[in-house]
Amino acid sequence: MDKIKNTLICGLGAIGSIYADKISEFDNTNLKILVDETRMQKYKTNPIIYNNKQLNLNYILPNEKDFKADLIVISTKADGLMWACENIKNFVHEKTIILPLLNGIESEEILASKYGWERVLNAYVICHSSMRTGQHITHDGVNTIFFGTKSPQNNKIEILKQFFNETKINYETPEDITYSQWKKFALNACANPLTAIYGLTFGQALKNKDFMNEALHIIQEVVQIAKAEGINKTDNLVSDVIEALKTMLPDGKTSMLQDIEANRKTEIDIFAGTIIKLGKKHNIPTPYNNKILIKINNLEKK
Repeated sequence: MDKIKNTLICGLGAIGSIYADKISEFDNTNLKILVDETRMQKYKTNPIIYNNKQLNLNYILPNEKDFKADLIVISTKADGLMWACENIKNFVHEKTIILPLLNGIESEEILASKYGWERVLNAYVICHSSMRTGQHITHDGVNTIFFGTKSPQNNKIEILKQFFNETKINYETPEDITYSQWKKFALNACANPLTAIYGLTFGQALKNKDFMNEALHIIQEVVQIAKAEGINKTDNLVSDVIEALKTMLPDGKTSMLQDIEANRKTEIDIFAGTIIKLGKKHNIPTPYNNKILIKINNLEKK
């Protein structure tokens, strides 16, 4: 069986830093971080500090051609996906595994349209929130990558499982990766914008009646969209999302709340924006997500 030796990470934010730290400690892999020239200079002069440890990593520019990656991890924010999709091309070979760890439900389709489903796995991350302040990132180590494939003939699952076992990266391979992704999507679609609007941690959110009431309405809109998209087991989505919400760290903050607090652009377009777009496609009203989109856009303007 093929082994993963060369790894490329694109996106060194809250998620990318977790796995850059883990993989960089593994002696049998060659890890590089894909950046543009501005970020290369930034990271070299002001490195990421992950859990009080400076990450001294090897950076590579998109125009370099001597490095071929067996595994490419895409961990950018949503607005960085198209840049990543275009700029990993020099590092892809016939057996490359592309693992997108972005929020939302569209990154796999975008990557597969350029590099083929034989290279792209379906994946997402569930973890206690990483807290980022400038170049400093803190995380308690609770994280799991969920991945799978729609192609039963894809041997890349076993290759990646072996690599994660060696690098001590927590993972699960759900029986129905598509349903699992929609569950994560529904969780993000309600928790991210509402915690940003109300300014709540996960623990505070669970005790807030207005939050829980609005979250339920948003999830129910996602359920209708998921059914129209042909997703299995959609009747379980509401209860599964509420249970998942209860497992979050009480003092943790969603990425969208952190973005609003730091005056950064949010990912609302891949949550409420996607739901609204699919609602129009299937002629399904999405009033709660319409309202959420407006509220977050107004917060961004402030």
